[in-house]
Amino acid sequence: MAYWLIKSEPFKYSWDQFVKDKKTFWDGVRNYGARNNLRSMKKGDLAFWYHSNEGMEIVGIAKVVKEAYQDPTTEETAWLAVDFAPHKKLKHPVTLKDVKSNTNLAKMELVTQGRLSVQKVTDKEWNEILKMSEGN
Repeated sequence: MAYWLIKSEPFKYSWDQFVKDKKTFWDGVRNYGARNNLRSMKKGDLAFWYHSNEGMEIVGIAKVVKEAYQDPTTEETAWLAVDFAPHKKLKHPVTLKDVKSNTNLAKMELVTQGRLSVQKVTDKEWNEILKMSEGN
């Protein structure tokens, strides 16, 4: 299993709306690096749900339920979408400030490639964020 981080602006599509909807497709990605990450996702992979611009915090975990397919919002075949379902809300959100202040996360793409909307997360980073979300 691989781990990821996906960003959504809460005023456009929040974690709470995602939970109400029970499933969504991740579309509108127009960055080749983010697109390549979508292409690499496999059914069952997990992704942190990050509220960008407002809040700037990891609030939950989504699960890949359908692998990459043609983005239905464009006719350009270069762009992909992936389907996600809610997996788990974090006990405590993990803020960007907290991530940046944790030396174990200094190389995390959220820190080093902050503008990328779909990011890889290493096993060590995943476990560190989960630990932080428990409030320990």
